[in-house]
Amino acid sequence: MSGAEDRARSRLALALDVDDLVVASRLARSMTPYFSTVKVGLELFSATGPESVAVFLNQGFKVFLDLKLHDIPTTVGKSAKVLGGLGASYLTLHAFGGVDMLRAGVEGLAEGAAETGAAVPKALAVTILTSDDEAPGHVLPKRLELAMAGGCQGYVCAAVDLPIAKGIAPKLFAAVPGIRPKGADRHDQRRSSTPEEAIANGADLLVVGRPVTLASDPIKAAEALFTSIL
Repeated sequence: MSGAEDRARSRLALALDVDDLVVASRLARSMTPYFSTVKVGLELFSATGPESVAVFLNQGFKVFLDLKLHDIPTTVGKSAKVLGGLGASYLTLHAFGGVDMLRAGVEGLAEGAAETGAAVPKALAVTILTSDDEAPGHVLPKRLELAMAGGCQGYVCAAVDLPIAKGIAPKLFAAVPGIRPKGADRHDQRRSSTPEEAIANGADLLVVGRPVTLASDPIKAAEALFTSIL
């Protein structure tokens, strides 16, 4: 694999939004040439729990745990401590929960990782969902400020929000969902963007699901996506 191909692969995360670990692991294995990371969301984690993280780590993937933790600080901190020891590379926390909750999550991740010897996952603050096109203009800056104050290492936002986000938090890692190749069905992602647009706006990680997983030929769709950001 060339340097350009390695860089492209490092920027792609496959969203495995299914409830069957066997199906998910087979799909992930077939996508190894194109994706460095798999996203385990609420559906798959609810069905299989921590086992899903172990399976994908054994396949050589990084794991993006997209659980959007949002509760009182104590609960989030304790939950993050458990999750921090699993070996995932990223965990999402909802910025709406506030600075104390975010800080508890960050600290919990560090504690859990230390207990198992795992690398500390990046805490990513979810700002505005890509399905939400009605959030007032002040929400994004406020949630980014909360993310920084809470010690998060990154955030999740739509590609169209990146110019503002990069201006407020230029050093934080930016994960961007809602990626849709040109002409693809947007589904419920009202604020979607093409891979090229997201990269141009400064995305560090592109999270892609249905345009690949629901394609008539997932391998062909993955290859086209991969090629578009080389």
